[in-house]
Amino acid sequence: MANVAVATTSQLAAEAAREVAAAGGNAVDCALSAALLTMNTEPGVCALAGSAFITVWPESRDPVTIDGNVAVPGAGLAAAEHGRGAVNVSINYGGGIETLIGPGSVSIPGSLAAIEYAWKKYGAASWESIFAPVIRATREGFALSAACHYYLGYSGNCIFGRSDDGYSALHHADGSLRDAGSTILIPHLADSLEAISKEGARLFYEGELGARISDHCRAGGGMLTREDLATYRAIERQPLLATIGDWSIATNPAPAVGGAVLSAMLMSCSELQPHVWTRTTLERLIQTQRACLDFRVQRLDLAEDVGAEAGRLIELARSGQLLSRWTSASTVHTSVVDSSGTGCAITASSGYGSGEMPLGTGLWLNNCLGEIELNRRGLDAGPIGSRLPSNMAPSVARSNGSVLAVGSPGADRITTALQQFLINYLLFDMPLEDAIAHPRIHVDTSGGTVKLMAEPGLDLPDTDLPVTVFRDLTMYFGGVGAAVYDKVSGLASAADPRREGGTCIYEH
Repeated sequence: MANVAVATTSQLAAEAAREVAAAGGNAVDCALSAALLTMNTEPGVCALAGSAFITVWPESRDPVTIDGNVAVPGAGLAAAEHGRGAVNVSINYGGGIETLIGPGSVSIPGSLAAIEYAWKKYGAASWESIFAPVIRATREGFALSAACHYYLGYSGNCIFGRSDDGYSALHHADGSLRDAGSTILIPHLADSLEAISKEGARLFYEGELGARISDHCRAGGGMLTREDLATYRAIERQPLLATIGDWSIATNPAPAVGGAVLSAMLMSCSELQPHVWTRTTLERLIQTQRACLDFRVQRLDLAEDVGAEAGRLIELARSGQLLSRWTSASTVHTSVVDSSGTGCAITASSGYGSGEMPLGTGLWLNNCLGEIELNRRGLDAGPIGSRLPSNMAPSVARSNGSVLAVGSPGADRITTALQQFLINYLLFDMPLEDAIAHPRIHVDTSGGTVKLMAEPGLDLPDTDLPVTVFRDLTMYFGGVGAAVYDKVSGLASAADPRREGGTCIYEH
């Protein structure tokens, strides 16, 4: 049996991974169990009926990314039935966002299909044992995290007040939001998870749960049909490979955009000297973020052929042309490695949440069609079944007997958070915890004006961008979680001080 190191969103999820490891599970089993727990015990931040990407790299085998991203619904519907059933809401979260919620914002969920695919191909533990911790947590009740409480403070009424069961789980009888640390019991959720643990993902996609989900959406004018669910499949893809120092990094490929942007950022910074952050190296970092994120906004987000444009971005970075013009954004993540040399990284999202919970399921549905800043095509987002855009970039890296699993939540800050961590750890040789905790920057391209956002403690270079320096480290800049196994030094894991997180190392 393998020893494991885990970094994930909460200590409860880390303990779920430990439980599965003790039962003989490998890195993939442990990652899947922790990910299931985070998806179902982080209300508002994530939910099972959303999207997930899973990157796995076993020792002496090729890496694989399993695409469980959300997809465009509407199979069997007339054109006149598309684009209905959504409501526009504005909330002050993150400085102010607009998003679409309601049944019309729900896309085809893929997380569970990806989890089952990964388990069937790589798992060693039983399907039931992977689900046991999350079933127990949702049946007994779990603590409301500070991150969830913070987001629900903005969205608890306008989004998560749309279902009676969901609203009552999160609020007191007088309508006030339950405090951080309060025990949350979501009606019917444990029953749904227990049924899936017995019957498999087919119950969600082809059985009673799937029928309740699709019928609920259709009754509210949404486009998600039973056929959409029954025909959805997780897709095994060949990851993008990037190199930094002596490390090869496998990350999320097209049609997701996060992996391509991350790879281009790393290629453009692969020869940074000296091995510390100076004004010169920070200037290079700003240039790479600015160029890569501008390319994403201008070319990737609306591309008809995302793969071709992603290839163009990487080629520009490899050739050094990407920087020429510049030199004159809810997710959860789990990283697990084991002593057999396998690394597994899982990132999952359900958008800002649609607020929809089909009666008797306990399952909140995603609003990924309604994430306006990411899905810029809107509700009628393209051919039915096509994957929606994603910034998620779960990654696994290898070098000379070492394996690293890493990823981050953080919307459009995912790639910039990972870029800086990987430079810190792989190129600058910082200790794992220091590499994660080091102050970060982010070039914000989300509004009409490009801005430089920074944490305190950096000697920033002169720039033509407006600059905002935060007072402290903040979860705006992501929440990197990393686990590493080295044949000489053994196992290590670390979670980001910017967010609540959980780690564990289990050795038999």
